[in-house]
Amino acid sequence: MRVMIIGAAGMLGAKLSKQIAAGAVPGATELTLVDRVAPDPVTSVTCTSHAADLGAPGTAEELAALKPDLVFHLAAVVSGQAEAEFDTGYAVNLDASRALFEALRASGTQPRVIFASSLAVYGPPFPDVVPEDFGLRPASSYGTQKAMTELLLADYSRKGFLRGTSLRLPTVSIRPGLPNAAASGFLSGILREPLVGQTANCPVPDDTKVWIASPDITVAGLAHAAALPWEHIAPHPVLNLRGICVSVGEMLATLEAEAGADARALVTHDPDPAIARIVQSWPEAFVTDTAEALGFPVNGGFASILREYQAEFAAAP
Repeated sequence: MRVMIIGAAGMLGAKLSKQIAAGAVPGATELTLVDRVAPDPVTSVTCTSHAADLGAPGTAEELAALKPDLVFHLAAVVSGQAEAEFDTGYAVNLDASRALFEALRASGTQPRVIFASSLAVYGPPFPDVVPEDFGLRPASSYGTQKAMTELLLADYSRKGFLRGTSLRLPTVSIRPGLPNAAASGFLSGILREPLVGQTANCPVPDDTKVWIASPDITVAGLAHAAALPWEHIAPHPVLNLRGICVSVGEMLATLEAEAGADARALVTHDPDPAIARIVQSWPEAFVTDTAEALGFPVNGGFASILREYQAEFAAAP
């Protein structure tokens, strides 16, 4: 089976490529990695790496010509940038996705497509725990773009052009590396930086609750969706992936319990109303009965998320 990951140079894409090479998706024998910069290739399977901009004219057609059987579509402009740069957000998050779906449709091969969507497709007002059939009411450009792409993929699948599944990912924390333009980026920074003795700012109140999953659990969810037989997942064109609900204060308390009071003292509290507006427009918790019934994984608690990060990434911010 030929597998393609678009957005493979990112943290989730790099982890996913390694999991696939290790056998997380049965039958995967060829792996094509695509991003704006050529991703690092992996071993154990035949792997090629391509530097390509999905939004550039002709790129989608070139990728579709490789006849992938399974495509993971992870490429996106993140939430904060999509809100600040309206045209860029729509060009990357919507227009490039439509071009990809059209090119795959034209190939006539009906590939499976796993699309990384977001909880940002929801917006207030919503209940404390959002049911699976709750209506879409995004409160950001990013959420709107993700919702529109979900609907496109569902329609292309209904027509038989593709076999698509949109997975609404929880906020991923703790991400390694440098801060990015995502509105949720501080949810990693307030833990990542103090663990190596650096200051970090928390722009929202401590009682702000968020729905999160660790990088490893998120990637395991993506791989699990692809490993499920199509007839099992086909009735569910969109799935809320499993996460845990935790407050920022609970995250900081766990930081103190695991790394000490000095680490927590490195977190400042300078409010940012723009970030707070976006983050607090996202739901705090979800019903994920369908994902649970289908065997998708979940973190056991926030302490396990922090320990996962420390075991792999704490040596460098």
